Amino acid sequence: MSSSHVSELEVVLLTGFSGAGRSTAARVLEDLGFYVVDNLPPSMIPQVLQLAADEAAIERVAIVTDVRSHAFGHGVIEMIATLKRDGVAPTVVFLDAAEDVLVRRFENVRRAHPLQGTGTITQGIAAERAMIEPLRGLAHLLLDTTDLSVHDLRRRLESRFDTPIGDEIRLSVMSFGFKYGVPLDADFVFDVRFLPNPFWIPELRALTGQDDAVSDYVLGQDGAVDTLDNLERLVNTVLPGYRREGKRYTTIAVGCTGGKHRSVAMARGLAARLVRPGVGVHERHRDLGKE
Repeated sequence: MSSSHVSELEVVLLTGFSGAGRSTAARVLEDLGFYVVDNLPPSMIPQVLQLAADEAAIERVAIVTDVRSHAFGHGVIEMIATLKRDGVAPTVVFLDAAEDVLVRRFENVRRAHPLQGTGTITQGIAAERAMIEPLRGLAHLLLDTTDLSVHDLRRRLESRFDTPIGDEIRLSVMSFGFKYGVPLDADFVFDVRFLPNPFWIPELRALTGQDDAVSDYVLGQDGAVDTLDNLERLVNTVLPGYRREGKRYTTIAVGCTGGKHRSVAMARGLAARLVRPGVGVHERHRDLGKE
């Protein structure tokens, strides 16, 4: 790549499992101003980026790579390394979902998995996992779409890729319930089950951590405020390093048993502490409303 403008492009590499939402994600990125290229052989990525750099109107490029790309050889990881040597630092987005959900999605649309051949959908997923799993370790943003609606996925991508202000870092502070599984896309996971559970207080059971009565109860327990102090201090310690390394989006997950009381109150408390110039904070509660 010869044009100095290539290094000025914002480049996203979108990958992950078939059925995990790549097509939806690609449409969202297109709506956000990305020039989206699907099913591109890895060896052609530099040429496409060069063409994009020569067009003044193109500033953002998203390249979708999946199992079809492997027909041209296992060169995606090597190509990422080449791009970095050339001054291009692509953001790798990896979409995942639970196996039973992937199977159900293929069954619902009555389509075969691209790798199942004469076998089963499950066998196709297993073959795909062996081929693309190495890319998971390179992901800057890992999105588990198991419990995400199309609209949820759109909001997650918009939160990450909507044009930032300057070098703003975006923090997503999430509450969750361990009984529903640990979020796969979390950079930090904190367990607040050491705090007394408001569920066992009859007048608080039907409320949530968004209600003042529950929040006051949780934050009034021994160790709650000290924990928020320590979490705030930890996040503030790593943010300068993230900014140096070009990491602009971080997910912080705070969990309790059901994701209704303690985790919600603590996540809200942490999110409020982290708001400041240069840091955008998005608060969400994954399991609020579940039984």
